[in-house]
Amino acid sequence: MSRLTHRAGGAYVPPVPREKLMVTSADGARLYAEIHGPQGAPAVVLSHGWTCSTAFWAPVVRDLAADHRVILYDQRGHGRTPAVRPGGYGTGALADDLVAVLEATLGTGERAVLGGHSLGGMTLMAAAGRPQLRARAAAALLCSTGSAGLATESRVVPLRHPGLRRRVHRAMLGSRAPLGPVTPLGKRILRYVTMGAGATAEQLEACARIVHACPPVVRSHWGKVLYRLELTGGAARLDVPTAVLAGTADRLTPLVHARRLASVLPDCRGLTVLPGLGHMTPLEDPGAVAGLLRELVQEHLAPRTGVPAPQGERTPQQKQHKQQKQSQQSEQSERQKKEKAA
Repeated sequence: MSRLTHRAGGAYVPPVPREKLMVTSADGARLYAEIHGPQGAPAVVLSHGWTCSTAFWAPVVRDLAADHRVILYDQRGHGRTPAVRPGGYGTGALADDLVAVLEATLGTGERAVLGGHSLGGMTLMAAAGRPQLRARAAAALLCSTGSAGLATESRVVPLRHPGLRRRVHRAMLGSRAPLGPVTPLGKRILRYVTMGAGATAEQLEACARIVHACPPVVRSHWGKVLYRLELTGGAARLDVPTAVLAGTADRLTPLVHARRLASVLPDCRGLTVLPGLGHMTPLEDPGAVAGLLRELVQEHLAPRTGVPAPQGERTPQQKQHKQQKQSQQSEQSERQKKEKAA
């Protein structure tokens, strides 16, 4: 189980959940989960990435929990979820765990918008063929993730020869070297690997405390899963409305992965590109991530208003333009109603 050392302040302090529970997965693994926000509100279920924990979603939860029921859980060996036997790590386990959380936290017939970052996005792809996911998922958001070829496409060590680059990244993914205490040098390395150059000191501190808390053995087990990852078929079976988000400075899952996902998803609702951001998009720009989740809730869980989400790649500026257009259309509709009434 991860050593929880959350010392960051402000928006990055994990909020106190309304409810905590332990969920039992298909193989008996016990998963820590928590629920935020008002009972009966539209549900959003979030799945975190490699070496992270529920604490990773803190600023997104603070944004959503006022009017959404936000459900979080720790992946195996992360956060407050205990590690499992060596054979208990794999994409099938990711799918089993997500399905178990959905069944334990959602009401009869209830659906939710699902959001996954990195390994969490891969979790959604792994579970795409499960009937429980199809029954529970109203829509999905894939943040900073990929379906295959991670060691080949990664730009952490930008070697030109693809075979050498793959071998170096394989060694990094499977390493059990302890990260040790959070130091200025460690934070500089972490910023290079996981975040954009514009990440704030507060964001970097929060990221470091979370990542350094992951036990090296757990990090290694999941790193080996990532090296072997092949979920392109799972992405092609994720047939719910799905938005994709990525940063242009992501070295772990470069933009090529997001574009590939957008091309194979059966119902892609657009690719949002965040200029200058790295791999940790929910920490680097929680407003953009929360905004997309809200949009998916409004379009697929709440009464539908406005215009359909556009297809293709979107920048934050294009997204803002869309919101302004929807607001103008709403105001115009209200004026027309008043004119008719007069």
